[in-house]
Amino acid sequence: MSLYVVLMGVQGAGKGLQAKLIEARFGIPQVSTGDLFRAMRTRNDELARKVQAIMASGRLVDDDTTNAIVVDRLAQPDAKKGVIFDGYPRNQIQAAFLERHLQEKGARVNAVLLLELDLYVAFKRAFGRVSSDEGKSYNYYYNDAGVDFNWVASDDSAFPPRLDARLSASDENLRRRPDDASADAIIKRIDTFLETTQPLITYFEAQGKLRKINADQSIEAVWADIQRALETN
Repeated sequence: MSLYVVLMGVQGAGKGLQAKLIEARFGIPQVSTGDLFRAMRTRNDELARKVQAIMASGRLVDDDTTNAIVVDRLAQPDAKKGVIFDGYPRNQIQAAFLERHLQEKGARVNAVLLLELDLYVAFKRAFGRVSSDEGKSYNYYYNDAGVDFNWVASDDSAFPPRLDARLSASDENLRRRPDDASADAIIKRIDTFLETTQPLITYFEAQGKLRKINADQSIEAVWADIQRALETN
């Protein structure tokens, strides 16, 4: 039996981590449209060249092309049992297309998981997060054990203070995503999420497929809720 899951949630809700847990538990890959667009840069087929031309022009990839990219990904062997959609669908046109395509394959969207998180908490999770070279995450506000955090002012005070984070034991410098260092960029991402997601929430909720998950819990508690939601579908 196939399993197709749409994963939704504001930045900082823990989608990436939970997607990895779903992958391991159910044996299905995560499909991110951002990753798919980037992969098109390394290909030389007709679809890839079309996407490259769109991106080179600075235009947004249209719905039809986005749908074609997703169909191309779903045809790959590792997606036969299903996938976790992250960042797709982005609107009701894409959602309706996805359902028609899956129906033709004798499948369906089994569940839409909405990881709900207070927007102020979401902001702090993004603005305060840093990671090690091994990929372990820490946060200035929530998970600072074993980390020395310091706000470092620029010499002429012309720029906002920079967050310096180092592991106490090894003095390893922890990395911060450039877009997380900009409060304005984080707020814009939250605004975009609200603008694009609310119509989809209404759309999937009307179909009885939406499952709301409280993301302001421990990783283990969120995962337990997700497993219950998926195992009842």
